[in-house]
Amino acid sequence: MKNPENSLVRGRRLVLLCGVFPAIVASILALYRPGFLANLDYAVYDSVVRRAAMNPPGGRIVIVDVDERSLSAIGQWPWRRDVIGRMIARLRELGAATIALDMMFAEPDRHEQPVDADGGWRPGEGSNSRASTGSSAVDAAFAHALRDGGVVLGYALTFDAGGRGSNGCVLHPIGLAIVQRSEERTEAPFFRATGAICSLPMLAQAAGASGFLNAIPDPDGILRRVPLLLELDGRVYPGLALAAVTAAKGTAGFALRVANVNTVSLGLGDAVAPLDGKSNLLLRYRGRKKTFQYVSAADVLGGPLPADTFRNKLAFVGATALGTREVVSTPFDTQFAGVEVQATVADNLLRQDFIRRPESAVALEAQAALGAGIVLALLVARTGLVWGSLGFAACLTVLWSGAVWLVSRHGMFLSPLFPTVGLACSFVAMTAAKVLTERRRAEWEGYEKTVSQHLMIQTLLSLTEVRDEETGRHSRRTQRYARLLAEQLTAHPMFHDYLTPQRIDLLARLAPLHDIGKVGVPDRLLNKPGTLTSEEFEEMKKHPARGHEVIVRAEHDVGARGDAILAMAKEIVYTHHERWDGSGYPRGLRGAQIPIAGRLMALVDVYDALVSKRVYRDALPQDEAIQIIVRGSGTQFDPAVVDAFRRVASAFRRLAD
Repeated sequence: MKNPENSLVRGRRLVLLCGVFPAIVASILALYRPGFLANLDYAVYDSVVRRAAMNPPGGRIVIVDVDERSLSAIGQWPWRRDVIGRMIARLRELGAATIALDMMFAEPDRHEQPVDADGGWRPGEGSNSRASTGSSAVDAAFAHALRDGGVVLGYALTFDAGGRGSNGCVLHPIGLAIVQRSEERTEAPFFRATGAICSLPMLAQAAGASGFLNAIPDPDGILRRVPLLLELDGRVYPGLALAAVTAAKGTAGFALRVANVNTVSLGLGDAVAPLDGKSNLLLRYRGRKKTFQYVSAADVLGGPLPADTFRNKLAFVGATALGTREVVSTPFDTQFAGVEVQATVADNLLRQDFIRRPESAVALEAQAALGAGIVLALLVARTGLVWGSLGFAACLTVLWSGAVWLVSRHGMFLSPLFPTVGLACSFVAMTAAKVLTERRRAEWEGYEKTVSQHLMIQTLLSLTEVRDEETGRHSRRTQRYARLLAEQLTAHPMFHDYLTPQRIDLLARLAPLHDIGKVGVPDRLLNKPGTLTSEEFEEMKKHPARGHEVIVRAEHDVGARGDAILAMAKEIVYTHHERWDGSGYPRGLRGAQIPIAGRLMALVDVYDALVSKRVYRDALPQDEAIQIIVRGSGTQFDPAVVDAFRRVASAFRRLAD
């Protein structure tokens, strides 16, 4: 017999193993970050940052917007560059600290005749010429406006395999000191460009400052990070926003500290910007589009503006009018203007409220996945699924609330993805293991119960055999008759629903108990060779009630209530001498009042008594016994049971032989 305590221990070990193993797998996934989970990782990041408290813009950034109203007032884009020069001059008058142009001027202005490099007119060129050599007078005027300082031009770096380097572009690299903890790292902490698309050299030289506009979305199309540094031809260049902030603050030197392959930090004077391993900055968006102050370019050129609109602020000039704008998708908006991305980067740098990944973020997420899974596994193994499900919900709440709180309060992002995956897989696996364990335990308990019942039946049957050997043999034979008759009766619509395979098996196993009450009948009556007197017969008729009393008393002693096995046993013992016409005993039940088990046992009991040798008579021939039973249809026996008996009479005959 299996030890219940050992079975319980093994079940707990299985549940614990099913909880810990997925947690180990989740921690390994957190360390190696497989590509097939990348999009899910991005979605988790977006969900966390959207729920985190969003700091409003710091108030030092203003976007000058070339919008539809500006195009209506000034004309189609691109405007004459002397117009843009006047706008820059106007911004200086309004006190702008730095003016960053989110645009490039890669070709000579198309509105004026070109001039030679020394400023002389080139004859024979029309007003719409776009000569590839020389510059127009309008460009010269624009360059003059740029020379007054405080302007940062934009350009684009390219990464094509056949790039030709700077290709004559005038770019403005930065002085950068790279500090590494060891010499183990061989890759540069930024991407290497192969070429550049830039403004006219005359304009770039006049401005004296520039920054790249590159910002590449993640593989799922969402822009979450932008590079602050890129390398071209062995020199390092800043992004437009970084160049603008540097110009506004007068920062001269930069230091890039490499922590590991995933984490670097950029020192900007007394400020430090946390970057990833390729010098990308995670953007802390301020919300949906147009969270920054927007001023129409038309108002800058000709409208009255409050005196402090641009004073000591960074002005980012960009186009958002239809047909001119560049938009990207962000975690907050699918139509986010490119110029506002640059404004967001600058605002993050000025306010120093970055979203950062700790140096040990990957290790912490792996530990969280493993630790949460182990805690849940111990809880489920010790307390079960109800408390385990509450613990599962509590762990998820702590993980996600904690991730949101870290971003809101400390600007630190730790992904709850892998701990969540580990918890979910652990809980599902433990639930399956728990259900399997409980099922096996229930099956074993059912098996033990069946064995106990069989033992009880055999014990009682042995008691009747010891008391009277012929009664014992009679009881055993009725077991096979009862099964055969019950299986035949399942074809009858009145019996089909009741006589399930389980009930048929139970009926066959309990059939031998029908005469258990005879243990209380005196030997002189059981072994009397002749016919019983009326008084003796009345004494014999008490055995159903005595057998019923034995079972009821045992049921009461063990506290069993509503047990299906005991209920059928009582029916068999108490009603197998009832008759269909109501003349039977001990209660005189009639027709359908007699339980089905009692109706079957009544026929089986009589048949075996007829075909078996008794002390008071010889066995009757099979045909005569069958005729006696058929004649009893409707009086002694249920007609439907007799019909079923007639169909299996030959099988009864073989069993009797």
